[in-house]
Amino acid sequence: MSSTDLVPSTGAQAVQTLARTDGRQFLTFRIGEEEYGLDILRVQEIRSYEAPTRVANAPAFVKGVVNLRGVIVPILDLRVRLGQPGEYNAFTVVIVLNVAGRVVGIVVDSVSDVLELSAEEIKARPEVPAAMDARFITGLGKIGERMLILLDIEAMIQSPDFGLVD
Repeated sequence: MSSTDLVPSTGAQAVQTLARTDGRQFLTFRIGEEEYGLDILRVQEIRSYEAPTRVANAPAFVKGVVNLRGVIVPILDLRVRLGQPGEYNAFTVVIVLNVAGRVVGIVVDSVSDVLELSAEEIKARPEVPAAMDARFITGLGKIGERMLILLDIEAMIQSPDFGLVD
């Protein structure tokens, strides 16, 4: 028996396969008619929408806070923040994120799926005036006929506009 017999080939092959992956994974979600994507590594969990406890004098997009296993989590309605109307229904979800050293929930219309995009499938952001500050868009993902607006959710949450980071 040689020393190489002790290493399972399937495990070594799996590690090599992971090392070759050059794509990035994105959680895709919808707000209105637009489809967005954010880095899956920022996502802690996805929860159904429950009305949070309101916070006095908070901006309209701050829906309130919830107690998530002992952690007080601010809930931000990303739809309202982006100037879209938001209707709460069975598809409305909260994506709980871990960004900038804090846990934050964002309300979206629905979650679609998790997609892996290669560098070739990610295009540079367009240089056109947009409803959302272009500094929060990292690029556009193109998969077949689908077009995803890829967000830098960490920069968005950390921006002074959100008022969450000191």
